[in-house]
Amino acid sequence: MTMALLVAALLMGFFGSPHCLGMCGGLVTAFGLSMKDVSPTKRRALVATYHLGRLTSYALLGLVAGLIGVTVLAPLMQGNSMPRILLGLVLVFVGVTMLGAPFLTKLERFGMRFWQYLSPLRQKVFPLNTFPRALTAGLLWGFLPCGLVYGALLIAVVAHNPLSGAALMFVFGLGTIPMLVATHETVGWLRDKIGRFRLRQLNGAVMVLSGLAVAVVPMVMANMHGGHGGGHAQMDHSSHSTMMSETDAHDMDQMNHDMTPAMNHDMTPAMDHDMQDTDNHMDHSMHDMGDDATSMHHAQ
Repeated sequence: MTMALLVAALLMGFFGSPHCLGMCGGLVTAFGLSMKDVSPTKRRALVATYHLGRLTSYALLGLVAGLIGVTVLAPLMQGNSMPRILLGLVLVFVGVTMLGAPFLTKLERFGMRFWQYLSPLRQKVFPLNTFPRALTAGLLWGFLPCGLVYGALLIAVVAHNPLSGAALMFVFGLGTIPMLVATHETVGWLRDKIGRFRLRQLNGAVMVLSGLAVAVVPMVMANMHGGHGGGHAQMDHSSHSTMMSETDAHDMDQMNHDMTPAMNHDMTPAMDHDMQDTDNHMDHSMHDMGDDATSMHHAQ
C-alpha cells in the first residue's frame, strides 16, 4: 500500500470529522458525564483509552475487510489491471459520498440495527471510571454506524493485504480524533472553518480526481506508449531500409572504383597492340599495291 492511500485516509477522517461529531456527539457527551467524578488527569487518560479502543476496533474491521479483499477479490483479479481500476472506482465512490451523495444511507440503517443489538453490552460500560470499561467502550464505539467509516472500509477491501487494510483504518481513525477531543470552543472553530471553506467537499473532489487518475491515467499512458513504440518501429524499419540502400550504393561505387583501374590496365595494352597491327597491315598492303603498279608500268 502506498503512502498516498494512508494520507487519503487521514484527510478523509479529518475533513469528514464534522459528520463524525454529529454521529458521535451524543456518545462523547455521555462518556464525559460518566467521568464527572474522576480527576482531570485520570479523565484525560480515560479519554485516550477509549479512543485507543475505537482505533483498535477500526483496525480490526480493516483487517477483516482486507481479508475479504484477499480471499474473494484477489483470485478474480490476478494477471490483469482490475485491482488498480477497482481501487480507482472505490476512491471515486467515496469521494462522491463526501460530496454529499447519500449512497451509504441504507448501509447506515443496517448498521444501526447491529448497534441496537449491542445496546445491552454498551450499558454495562457505564460509568466510565475504569480503564477496562473505557477500552471496552471504545471497542464498541467502532461499530457505531457511519457512512464515512463504511467508505474507508471499502478502500480497505481493495488494499493489497489485510495488514494494509488495518493500517488504513487506524490512520483514518487518527484523522477523526482532533474534532472529538477538542474543547467546545475549538470544535466550533473547526466546524466553522471546515464548513466555510467546504474542506470536506474539497477533499471529496480530490478523492474523485485521484480515483480517476488511478483508474484511467495508466491505461491512457499505455496506449500512448504503444503508439509511440509503433512509430519507433516504423522509423527503425525505414532507417534500416535507408541504411541498406546507402550501403548497397556505397558497395557498388567501391566495386566500380576497384574494377575500373583493372579494366583500364588490362584493356589498354591489348587495344594498343591491335591498333598497331592494323596500321602495319595497312602499310604492308599499300606497299604491295605500289609494287604491283610498278610491275605493270614496266610491262608496258
